[in-house]
Amino acid sequence: MQKRTLVDSFNAAIEGVIYTVKTQRNMRLHFLCAVLIVVLSFFLNLAKTEIILVAIAASLVLITEMFNTAVEKVIDLITPNFHPLARVVKDVTAGCVLIAAINSLIVGYLVFSRPIIDFEIEAILLRIQYSPWHITFASLLIVVFLVILTKTLSKKGKPLRGGMPSGHAAVAFSIWTVLVLVTKESLVAVLVLIMVILIAQSRVRVKIHTLWEVVAGGVLGVIVTLLCFQIFYRFFY
Repeated sequence: MQKRTLVDSFNAAIEGVIYTVKTQRNMRLHFLCAVLIVVLSFFLNLAKTEIILVAIAASLVLITEMFNTAVEKVIDLITPNFHPLARVVKDVTAGCVLIAAINSLIVGYLVFSRPIIDFEIEAILLRIQYSPWHITFASLLIVVFLVILTKTLSKKGKPLRGGMPSGHAAVAFSIWTVLVLVTKESLVAVLVLIMVILIAQSRVRVKIHTLWEVVAGGVLGVIVTLLCFQIFYRFFY
């Protein structure tokens, strides 16, 4: 059996997450709620410890849901026919998801109750205006999400290797766009652009991506980042 590389392991892990999201309705609901909650945490400018607590609670729900799915598949593989003990195991793992969900609701209530009550739209918009790192973080997350989604829909390549578009090019050009918008320094922009082009060229040279896939990734990274800054930064100026 061929030994897996680190990239292969990451690809397998991401494909496991994608499989659970695609096949399990509850996972799709939990995943959507987790994304919305994390975005809301940044929007309300929560403290770092509060964001960590929210992220842990949301991750715990997703982890238990994936664990529940894995156990169900193993039981179906071992015992295709109905068995009382198989039902007990499935009920127990479903109970794990329920407890994690209740825990997330409690954490969410304790963390969000005060910021929502004291919500001031003007203060929030002012914080967003002068907090470009939030926009940078959101831009990179959206770029990575769109790259993985596109590869999943096109069924070409793996989440972290090959396929349309190039994730390396998308992230690299997204970072370059952020630096151009934030620093506004011509020399920095040119130097970083050279590094970004070298990264993109290396993906073509080692034949992991075609030129078109790299170009598509670069365009995606630039456009998404510009849109994020236009919507979340310039719009509230």
